[in-house]
Amino acid sequence: MPPIKEKKRMQRISHMLLEMAAGNFFYRLDRSDKNDNVEALVIVLNMLAEEIQESFLHQGYVNSQGTTKQIVQMCFMLDEDAIIRMINQRASTILSTLYSNIIDRSFDSFLTNDSKNKWEKLWKTLNGKDFYDTSIELTFVTREKLLLPNQCYITTFKREKEVQRKTLVTVFHYSNGYRELEKNLKQSVVKFRNKHGQYFQGPSNQPIKQKLRLSYEDIRKIREGHNIIINNLDKELPSIKDFAHQLGTNEFKLKYGFKELYGTSVYRFLVQERLRKAKMLVQYSDMALKSIAHMTGFKSDPHFSRAFKKQYGFPPSELRKRSLKDDK
Repeated sequence: MPPIKEKKRMQRISHMLLEMAAGNFFYRLDRSDKNDNVEALVIVLNMLAEEIQESFLHQGYVNSQGTTKQIVQMCFMLDEDAIIRMINQRASTILSTLYSNIIDRSFDSFLTNDSKNKWEKLWKTLNGKDFYDTSIELTFVTREKLLLPNQCYITTFKREKEVQRKTLVTVFHYSNGYRELEKNLKQSVVKFRNKHGQYFQGPSNQPIKQKLRLSYEDIRKIREGHNIIINNLDKELPSIKDFAHQLGTNEFKLKYGFKELYGTSVYRFLVQERLRKAKMLVQYSDMALKSIAHMTGFKSDPHFSRAFKKQYGFPPSELRKRSLKDDK
């Protein structure tokens, strides 16, 4: 009979597989200090889930109203003591917990220990503000002990004539257009700052530009280019003109279509994907940072470190240290 701890590890893997089979790829498994086949499976499942999640968010389609920018997962309304008073329906499903077992509980009771510390520091800042909004990355824990790392947008407010302050926590996964998303989220709570309840609105008299209509064949070629980039992150990309000719299209259609389908330019997408893969390897593998830099197409270690820090706010060495600390 396997030890109790081994049974729990296998149960969590089973839960993870069931969630993935149901189409939920935003969960992750907690790492242990083991160095066995089960731990290797944990690493592979975490990487697989992240790859599939990103591929769904990047899958090609034309949206005349704009590209995909966010997937709201959970919403929590907290009182002045950080007690949960209201949630959206999906929060209960994602956390695999009954509604009645979430309401009236402390918000940090659903966080990992590391995220609890981050939340505690942020909450001290929020306590001194009548109106404040910010974002923070937190990792939630489900009833089956699966991890849910994601970006959270925090808004705290106390209107005039109200005694208690309220805090809204929105948990979302964003794929692209993050700056515009953040701007929209901030504008959505401006009403609490404006005494007259008015919203800021952009100019409405600007002419609407006619968009190029992409054919099915155009989309197929651009998606082919997307797949070539994903599968060759360690190699140098040719010029946009040469790459377009390789795909059987022209430079203009490639630039325009790629921006429509994936919300960013070809080269920016390449860098983002290199950094995303590098982040996974730093966090979930034991590979040397120099090897990771070479595998993800960076010319030198300093270049890799600078790009990584610019994207995530800290160098890869610091993320590796955090990951090792969390594993203990």
